[in-house]
Amino acid sequence: MPVYCLDRENIYFPDPTLARPDGLLAVGGDLRMERLLLAYAHGIFPWYNPGEKIMWWCPKERFVIIPEEIHVSRSMKKYMKKHTLQIAFNRDFGDTMHRCRIKREWEEGTWISDEMEEAYGNLHRAGYAASVEAWEDGELAGGLYGVSIGKCFFGESMFSEKENGSKMALIGLARLLEQNRFLFIDCQFHTEHLESMGGKFISWEKYDRMLRGGIC
Repeated sequence: MPVYCLDRENIYFPDPTLARPDGLLAVGGDLRMERLLLAYAHGIFPWYNPGEKIMWWCPKERFVIIPEEIHVSRSMKKYMKKHTLQIAFNRDFGDTMHRCRIKREWEEGTWISDEMEEAYGNLHRAGYAASVEAWEDGELAGGLYGVSIGKCFFGESMFSEKENGSKMALIGLARLLEQNRFLFIDCQFHTEHLESMGGKFISWEKYDRMLRGGIC
């Protein structure tokens, strides 16, 4: 299947169902707020290496966590009981995103570029991106950030400064989203870490129905 080329002037996307089997839908365009919001509202997200053209993805099979189905293992419950824990929301979005970038650059390389930090910072200031930070015994343990539209949360990246830091942040996020009747956390891509916490695959058809019901 073809990969569609986007220009910088016109803000649009091809039909998400036309994505390639690997999920790649389009290349090009920019990261202005209007384009990003249009993308997420249709299940599309950017993911590319610094220096490359922007690549837009829409996997046919989606990997999500339903907030009320977050899995907290026995060992994690014991760990949480041993420490004084605190979850903070939007403590410092820019710092959280940058920590995600630094951790990934050090360990495996990252797609979080200066351009990304600026674009998602703009989303945060407009109320569409949020961060979560977990504190353990008064010290920052981990965090994550993502995009929030309607009753849908699109996870972008996470980091850990201490053991289980990102897990605690994800648990805190899921509990808050459940209280506010969010429909799902879109994990974008499968990882064993997220699967162990309740992540599961759903069909594009089911995801699209949930997305349409949650975007408002």
